[in-house]
Amino acid sequence: MAVGRSILARATELESSGRSFVFATVVAVRRPTSARPGASGIVHPDGTIEGWVGGSCAQPVVVREALRALADGQPRLLRLSKDAPGEGRRGDGVVELVMTCHSGGTLEIYVEPHLPAPHLWVAGTTPIAGALVALGAASGWRVSLFDPVADTEAFPAAEAVLGDRDLHLREFDAPPYVVVATQGVWDEEAVLAALRRDVAYVGLVSSPTRAAVVRQWLRDETGLAEERIAALRAPAGLDLGAETAEEVALSILGELIQVRHGRAGFVAAPGPATIAGRDPAAAAGDDAGPIVDDIVLVDPVCGMTVDRKDARHLAEHGGVVYAFCQMVCRTRFIHDPAAFAPAAFVPAASTPAESAPASVSSKATSAEA
Repeated sequence: MAVGRSILARATELESSGRSFVFATVVAVRRPTSARPGASGIVHPDGTIEGWVGGSCAQPVVVREALRALADGQPRLLRLSKDAPGEGRRGDGVVELVMTCHSGGTLEIYVEPHLPAPHLWVAGTTPIAGALVALGAASGWRVSLFDPVADTEAFPAAEAVLGDRDLHLREFDAPPYVVVATQGVWDEEAVLAALRRDVAYVGLVSSPTRAAVVRQWLRDETGLAEERIAALRAPAGLDLGAETAEEVALSILGELIQVRHGRAGFVAAPGPATIAGRDPAAAAGDDAGPIVDDIVLVDPVCGMTVDRKDARHLAEHGGVVYAFCQMVCRTRFIHDPAAFAPAAFVPAASTPAESAPASVSSKATSAEA
């Protein structure tokens, strides 16, 4: 009993620290066996075991099945017997396993994975982002929200409300699931930041047309490996016919549950992390950000007026800094600025714009590089 209490205390310690493990308990035996009903052990993700669930024949099998339980998140009842008809899962859910290295007996062991609450990272402050934060937290996810203009009080269910640069820099102990719900405001940057990390899932809330634009931009402008771009789920979520923000959030959570339990019919995690190019966050420097003083707020590509406080897509041409409504417009501009820069905006040698500090244009360009 003392050993049993210490194993339970150890399990409590691991769970409180957010560690993954499997708790295995012997529930029935038929002698001769070395284990007894109630014997228990903890199997760690590296295959090591604490406690006792059987001898040298049983333990390797238990460890193997425990690691499978960690992978799919599903408990299972193992029946280890010399007389088993064959290995496999029965119709009643019992996993039959054959032991050939002992003289007889049967063990039934319940294997239960204990996984820490999964991390959900939501980018954006849109109604769908807000619904996803609230419903995700209510469903047991540890939710963090990322956006440069987010108000912490507006997202009380979030574990953390962080800036956009934290998508590049925030550390994690288990791969998070990332949903970009910026809805055109900074889709490309958020998706790129997520795909540059070793995450479990990257989804984009968008129309199919917008999703195609983002994918093409990733191929043309970022140097990301194709296997990483292929893992982007866009549009994100199950096709439930969702209309409201809450319904869309539910459809996305449903898809995340499928991915988490290994039941998704698609490749969710980005492929091998062979990413070409530099991290834009690292290239820009820790304190870099959009410069919104002395800039042209009319997007020269599409003609849309950009709100000064939301100006984030910037580029310089001819000594003038231009703001763009979204990354696609900025990309078209920097490929052929002469085709879009209005002549009226190109400063003469004596204009104040040309005498503006060089740091304005250089920092603006580096912030979006």
